[in-house]
Amino acid sequence: MNTVYLFSPPAPVSVPVAGQDAVFPVRRIFCVGRNYAEHAREMGAHDQAAGLEPPFFFSKPADALVSGEGELAVSYPPQTANLHHEIELVAALGQGGAQIAADQALACVLAYGVGLDLTRRDVQARAKEKGHPWDMSKGFDQSAVCAPLRLAAECGHLTQGRIWLEINGQLRQDGDLAQMGWPVAQIIANLSTWVTLAAGDLIYTGTPAGVGALLRGDVLRAGVAGLPELHARII
Repeated sequence: MNTVYLFSPPAPVSVPVAGQDAVFPVRRIFCVGRNYAEHAREMGAHDQAAGLEPPFFFSKPADALVSGEGELAVSYPPQTANLHHEIELVAALGQGGAQIAADQALACVLAYGVGLDLTRRDVQARAKEKGHPWDMSKGFDQSAVCAPLRLAAECGHLTQGRIWLEINGQLRQDGDLAQMGWPVAQIIANLSTWVTLAAGDLIYTGTPAGVGALLRGDVLRAGVAGLPELHARII
């Protein structure tokens, strides 16, 4: 029996894959908070010298994603006067599961990409002060940006390499994937204890220090060693 919808379903969300005609269909978007010690400190977290805290996660709707070839147009969102950039390595899963062992987790990664996690920082701060959820500071329209992916079979599994972001030609964020508190395999293993992961999931793996405000008209260029660069303009 054919399903009859009350209205046309939304178009599938996808990310292009470098050198491929096929695209990556997106199921869910997960993000890791404070996965680089210097960024955690700039956000006011306690020094992690006494021991690494378990990762914590938040989500963005799949349809919050902006992706494609070339320079991406990203709208400055309403309800904020302090929109922040966070450059991140994105792991794109080709398979998943629950309770995945860390030594098996990288087998789930089909591809990697350069992502931008946008944050309404003022909204987030107010929510934290009141003990409220901060979904609207992270999961708003066009809050997740992603450059074309590269298959892991081509670039290998990324554990080190430069991660950086420029705004209007000026370097703002500059770090190394080796600075992650929780590498990709351990992120996947831990996240799979909370939810069942599946093909199509994107995992934004955290940002190095140097986050800051964006203005309308800003031109962004960002990269992770070995991956297609991200180019975007805030409109």
